[in-house]
Formats: sequence, C-alpha cells, structure tokens
Amino acid sequence: MAIKVLVVDDSSFFRRRVSEIVTKDAELEVIGTASNGAEAVKLAQQLKPQVITMDIEMPVMDGISAVREIMAKCPTPILMFSSLTHDGAKATLDALEAGALDFLPKRFEDIATNKDEAIALLQQRIKALGRRRVFRPILPRSVPPKPATTTASTTPTREMAQRPATRPSAPVTRASGKRYKLLLIGTSTGGPVALQRILTKLPANYPHPILLIQHMPAAFTPAFATRLNGLCAIEVKEAQNGDQLRAGCAYLAPGGMQMMLERGGSFGRIKIVAGSMDMNYKPCVDITFASASKLSGGETLAVVLTGMGADGREGARMLKNVGATIWAQDEASCVVYGMPQAVTAAGISSQSIALDDMAEAIIRESGRG
Repeated sequence: MAIKVLVVDDSSFFRRRVSEIVTKDAELEVIGTASNGAEAVKLAQQLKPQVITMDIEMPVMDGISAVREIMAKCPTPILMFSSLTHDGAKATLDALEAGALDFLPKRFEDIATNKDEAIALLQQRIKALGRRRVFRPILPRSVPPKPATTTASTTPTREMAQRPATRPSAPVTRASGKRYKLLLIGTSTGGPVALQRILTKLPANYPHPILLIQHMPAAFTPAFATRLNGLCAIEVKEAQNGDQLRAGCAYLAPGGMQMMLERGGSFGRIKIVAGSMDMNYKPCVDITFASASKLSGGETLAVVLTGMGADGREGARMLKNVGATIWAQDEASCVVYGMPQAVTAAGISSQSIALDDMAEAIIRESGRG
C-alpha cells in the first residue's frame, strides 16, 4: 500500500512540483495539498496522511505553528522545506523542536548534483519517515545553568522530542570501569533533537571532549551549535581548524567540511579539511571516527544515533579494532533506524540503548554516574 502524503506550500508551483515528484514513485501517493498552515492542520485531521511535507513561511499560519498544532492534534511525520540561510536554519531548528522529523533545502539544486539524484533523495526521505510511528512531543526537564565563565550565547529555547515507542529490554545498569579520553557521537536524520536530548543532560564537569558529527548543511551548523550551547551545561561550539580539545566541551563538525583529529595539547587538536567532491556526507561520521581511531584508540566511547544509510559503520569498525567501545541507539527510539542498524547488524556495537537512557549511560560509563 502506498504511503499517503500531504503537500503543504503557499506556492502553487512548488506544490505541483513536489506532488509530481512524489507521485513518480509507485510507493507514494499525494492525497491532498494545502496552501497555508491552517489548511494543513485541518487536512491532516481529515485525511490522516502518513507524511506531510511542510513549507516554513506561509500566510494565515506559518509552518512552525502548523507543526505544533498537528503534533498536538494528530501526530504525523513531517518533512520541512527550508532555505539555506541563517534565518532558514533557525526556523528549521524551531520546526524540529516543535516535532518535525526531517528537513531538506527548498531549492532542489541544493539537495544534489543533478535532478534525478534530488528526486530520488526526496522520495527516499518521505518513504523513510512514512515507515515510522510518531508520538506526541514532550517538554524537556529543566536544564542547569551554564557556568558564568562561558562567553557564548545562552539564550534558551524549548526542547521538543519524540517519545520512544518502547523502553529497551536490557538498559545499561553498570559501568564497565574502562578509562576514556574522548566521546564521539555521529548522527543524521532525527539527530538534532536526539543530540539535544543527550547533551542537555550532561554535567558541566563532564570529563572528556566530545566530537559531534551531524549531517547538516554549512548554513545550519553555526546556528545549531549556538542553540545547543544555550541549552547545555557543557560548552558547545562549531569546530574550527586548530581547536585544542578541552574536557567538557562539545565540538560540532562544520557543514560542508570534514572534521579530523591530530596530535596536540592534552587531548588532541581538531583539523578541518574541505570535503572531497565524491563524498556523500560532509561532514562524514566515518572520517571522524577513523581519524579518532589513530589518535585516541581504545580510550574512546563512540555512539551512533538515528540516521539514514550506514555512515559510521566503517569508522566504528576501525575504532573497535583498536579497542574502543561502540554503542548504538535502539530501533524503537530512532526516527530512522539506518546508521545504528548498520553498526549493530555488523556486530560492531556492544549496546543498543534507548535515546532516553543514552545520556545516563554515557555519564555512568564516563565515571560521572
């Protein structure tokens, strides 16, 4: 049975274009269109689509408000279309916090190198979301204030996330006693909310540097790092070339680039390089993981979170071969069980942990629990 899709955009041209792309796939069916957020909320309740594609800027009711209404009244997987600008990044992050699960650039030429590739990617994203159950967003618990020594922005925002379908059958109950120097987290679809859920629970005195690899455009990573920094007790920043790693600081790989590690300082130093044209992901989890395997080796805890594809599997394999600990998010709490499934099916990860349990497990394993 085809996945039912509702297309929402104030531009009749864009509605028609997206609808044509969707209906080209036999596994997808457009069951309705809406020109503003208010119409989208009404049709979502009437038509019960399995996926909604949503514009952000619309008359009557904007896309972010529509997402909040839909998630409150009839939770549905929502794919946002956004512009690759600073304002577009902020609005997209707001939409993800409101309950949207994924986003794509509105200009298709920004999605891929050619038309056919862009069409296939959009269809793939819709199908991936259409296979997931969605639950009502839940409000976060309060976040401890950041120490006064932090100079970055501390403007708070609300955290909204998807409640996992089930709890894991065997949650982590005790630490292994292993010593670590570095925490790595790689993710893609569903990652912004997942990272927020984890990082906001880490204490300001978390003992290790943290490297974050999130598939995200270059226009988005500065805004995302700033947002996380304002929410978290730890410091979060977009990584820059030459950054000396510090305990209790998370470094977000910049979009469109690759983040690697090299020797320098107490924990190592970040090296940012241009992404090769033939690389599917910029940043790429495999590249950062592989680089870490040569520097921190077995004293690394690496976590693979929700995301499409298998990025991170080969880098995690290299880490495991030098003695590192690899964890994966469990299927029930993933938006898309692709990347975690890849490391789990390959026998690389030693634990599959629900998103709600991940921060506690990390803290305990790192010797802070």
